[in-house]
Amino acid sequence: MGKDTIADIITYIRNADRNRKRMVRITSNNITDNIVKILLREGFIENVRKHQEKDKYFFVLTLRHRRNRKGSYRPIFNLKRISRPGLRIYSNYQRIPRILGGMGIVIISTSRGIMTDREARLERIGGEILCYIW
Repeated sequence: MGKDTIADIITYIRNADRNRKRMVRITSNNITDNIVKILLREGFIENVRKHQEKDKYFFVLTLRHRRNRKGSYRPIFNLKRISRPGLRIYSNYQRIPRILGGMGIVIISTSRGIMTDREARLERIGGEILCYIW
């Protein structure tokens, strides 16, 4: 992993989805834990297991794939990193973007933790826009 752990998580999942891999292994930390919980709750991944090797912990994610589809392969979901270490993007709760008219989600880092755009609007708090998932 590099300096930007959120971008690394997004890249691991995106690459595994495009290569039709069913399982992804990512390192475990607090930010990763919160993002994985959101992805599981929103139905973007099927299962999460915590795995330990020596003194390091990893998450093993089981991705959701289309089954019995003919023709060309299209990824199940798209991920896009918005705020990055060189350019932070902040928004109040009224200006949080809606992805595909509410079909996608925006993951936001707020003062009350990492949450989705719907939860932030309900609690009327803004924060740093981490990524879009649709």
